[in-house]
Amino acid sequence: MTMANFVINSMKDLSKDLFNPLSGEDFVQMFDKNYGSQETLQGYATKGTVKDIRGDFAMVDVGLKSEGRIPLKEFGASVPSVGDIIDVFVERYESREGTAVLSYTKARAEKAWKDLEKTVADGIDPEGTIIDVVRGGYTVDINGVFAFMPSSQVDHKPVRDAKSLIGLKDKFRVLKMDALRTNAIVSRRAIQADEIAAAQKEAMKNISLGAVLEGTVKNITDYGVFVDLGGIDGLLHVTDLSWKRINHPRELVHVGETIKVKVIQFDPESHRISLGAKQLEEDPWETASKAFNVGDTVTGTVSSVTDYGAFIDLGNNIEGLVHMSELSWTNKNIHPSKVLQVGQEVNVVVLDIDQEKRRISLGYKQLQPNPWKEFAETHKVGDVITGPIKNTTEFGLFVALTPDLDGMIHISDLSWNKLDEEELKKFVRGQEVTAKILDINPEKERITLGIKQLTENADNNATTLKKGAVVCGTVSEITPDELILALPGDVRGTIRRTDLSREKNEQDTSKYNVGDSIEASVVSVEGNNVKLSVRALQVTLEKQAVKEFANEADSGSVLGDILGAAIENSKK
Repeated sequence: MTMANFVINSMKDLSKDLFNPLSGEDFVQMFDKNYGSQETLQGYATKGTVKDIRGDFAMVDVGLKSEGRIPLKEFGASVPSVGDIIDVFVERYESREGTAVLSYTKARAEKAWKDLEKTVADGIDPEGTIIDVVRGGYTVDINGVFAFMPSSQVDHKPVRDAKSLIGLKDKFRVLKMDALRTNAIVSRRAIQADEIAAAQKEAMKNISLGAVLEGTVKNITDYGVFVDLGGIDGLLHVTDLSWKRINHPRELVHVGETIKVKVIQFDPESHRISLGAKQLEEDPWETASKAFNVGDTVTGTVSSVTDYGAFIDLGNNIEGLVHMSELSWTNKNIHPSKVLQVGQEVNVVVLDIDQEKRRISLGYKQLQPNPWKEFAETHKVGDVITGPIKNTTEFGLFVALTPDLDGMIHISDLSWNKLDEEELKKFVRGQEVTAKILDINPEKERITLGIKQLTENADNNATTLKKGAVVCGTVSEITPDELILALPGDVRGTIRRTDLSREKNEQDTSKYNVGDSIEASVVSVEGNNVKLSVRALQVTLEKQAVKEFANEADSGSVLGDILGAAIENSKK
């Protein structure tokens, strides 16, 4: 039909109407019948009836002058049959005859979007399926609407494998909708947050200080165990797992296990809950002091070995420690693993019980033969022995007496006439030496030897010592009030506490050890006992230093400078 014919026919119809006037309602119906539906259907969804299947298209009648067509691929595997009524979307007209291009997919999408809008308006969280992983998140199919879910909104816990969630059906919270672009942003984490909050609120009703609850082990760390109490987590610290010492919580519990715990601390505001498991059992340390006594010999099992000792399980969740110094009589630095092994059953002696600190000190060597006592029983002071030099130090020699014991020769006991490093250099490791036993002390685990004592020293005795003479002796005994020195020629010397120094803070006998060498001036001689004074020697040396500096000073020197230098020299 040409435009001219269209206009002529229209005018004829209009002239008929002028001579046969219609009511307003009839005119609207006539206009809609000829033009109205064709103009209003484009861009909208409507219902249509499948009239035929031709090739790759379904021919659908939507009430236009001619049937529209829909590509069959839009239906997927569910191709409709002739006569089916389906939802369609009128996209456009392809010809003047009004042949329309229809879309089944867009019709479903528009319907799905309207359904989603209504669901959100009603305050309902729609269900959907995660169908794909995309950059920055996931694609979620919500009944035909393809929404985007950011990775941060997928779960309240980190997701290690994003693809593992494909196919997951769940509820989603719609965060944003854009009707113009027909896209939406959704969150699964928001739903979980509400569920967790509700569960926590319910769980909090059962939590109070001292309450005994059942929970599930949720996570295990080096410092403790997180327990799910039915919506809220509590921390079971490693020290509250058991009364006995453990190296790691995994020794007692595993993830997923159901355990009983007691609420030992609770903060309702921050929801922080501290739990205890050992508090459900009787404290074994309450009766430890009754079960064990110092000096008892007990049997236990080695539970663990460390660099500093071995822990012994004494039963009833009580452990004691055998320190490395209590493992061997002769080797103080031996590693515990060379003496004891985990799982070994041993007898030990209770050395100390500290109820307050929950510690029991044990001894292992005390049940072994004591070589120091055995040596004291078979030897006496004055005996002469021979053995190889095991080690040399700056203060003397160590001589092997038995496979386990060494005796010490102090540098002052090497020679009557010399007391210097040159004399010490005459001896080498492995050299056989003969010495006299000067002292045997099993309690201090020490044997003192001397080489010079094998010969007499006629030039050194008490009668030859004069007042003011300077002698060197070795500390052999210490009391709060004086030091006893062994002088050359088996002479005994004593130094009173007040004669140890001119400085009062140095007049302390506890600052000395047996075996120390001390130089002092002879104060008096009474028989074979010589009274000595370090203080007197300091005064004498100071006077000598002042005199020497005074003789050497230039005429322009100041007396104060001379005295200062003299005092400094005497100290050196």
